[in-house]
Amino acid sequence: MTTERPATPPRVASAHSGIIPRSPLTPEQIKKIEINRLKAKALRDQREAKTRKQGVSTLNNPLAQNLAAGQKRAHSAVSSSTTPATLRDGRRSEVQKAGGFRPLDDIQPARNFTKFVEYDFSKMTDTKGGFMTVEDDPHNKALHAPNADEKPAHMTLKEWERHQLLKNLREQNAGPFERGLSVLKKEENTVCRECGSWEVDWKWNEIFGCAVCNACKDKLPDKYSLLTKTEAKEDYLLTDPELKDEELLPHLERPNPHKSTWNNMMLYLRYQVEEYAFAKKWGSAKALDEAFEKRESEKKKRKQDKFKSKLQELKKKTRVEAYRRSRQAGGGGGEFGDDIDRDRKHTHVWGRTTQNPDTGIGVKGCVECGMEIEELEF
Repeated sequence: MTTERPATPPRVASAHSGIIPRSPLTPEQIKKIEINRLKAKALRDQREAKTRKQGVSTLNNPLAQNLAAGQKRAHSAVSSSTTPATLRDGRRSEVQKAGGFRPLDDIQPARNFTKFVEYDFSKMTDTKGGFMTVEDDPHNKALHAPNADEKPAHMTLKEWERHQLLKNLREQNAGPFERGLSVLKKEENTVCRECGSWEVDWKWNEIFGCAVCNACKDKLPDKYSLLTKTEAKEDYLLTDPELKDEELLPHLERPNPHKSTWNNMMLYLRYQVEEYAFAKKWGSAKALDEAFEKRESEKKKRKQDKFKSKLQELKKKTRVEAYRRSRQAGGGGGEFGDDIDRDRKHTHVWGRTTQNPDTGIGVKGCVECGMEIEELEF
């Protein structure tokens, strides 16, 4: 049994429209259209069967819905429970089964913010200072890190003092941690460079590379005393880059005795500083003394020049002020060069300008009265 395909009747063209009516389709064209429609339907059925086999609902597939043009989809078609886990949507309601709807619990963080700490501010202590306590911030490693300077809770005071003593002895290579001496291999033992004793200060040997005993350090203070960084700069005219170079001049650090919060002192061995300053930098002790005297003379000259310039400025201000006061006291009186008795005027006859050897400023005097003035050249 064959059913005829429904067809829309063609529009009837009016006689006055001027449009030629479309010719009806031929049987061959109708057959071709029907074959294409059946192929498209078969492809759609195959796609739906494949989707059903994978377990995915066809409601989200717009191709599986036979909707006419302009028709809206149902709400169940767009809001499904099979939302992907990577979708950051606060309206998802899987958590409704466990104690109410909380959208913030279900929002997944972005990839760059997966490592974060969530704080419950309702359970935290308000310190009124803008910081959190140790109990409220268990994820802070800096707060929970053990402090090496504080006594642990599991140790008594006597045990802590013993621990600190052993720590200091270990750092100084002293006491039970002192290096052993071999009787069989005497040539390998380090001896004092002055007296040949085996009682060598191992810390000085490690830092300065100087094997010397404590007795020789006390006997020869001119050679084995320690110099501060300031003394090395002022007495031997060394620079900061030279003093910071540990290969050139090794140094020993000690806490600052003036204030504990200041930088540590840098102590240098006297004979090493003198060897570098005399032999490498200046060449000899005499050259160092000459350089020191030259710097001192230049410093003194700069100080004198500064004092002279200040003195000249003070003289200028004093002269102007004295002249102004004399004018005010005399009621506008005389001018510069008037005689004291105001009966006659004196005209100065200036001589030749000479240079003052003390100040280096030109001075010229009056031939008649002997008055001298300083002359500045600009």
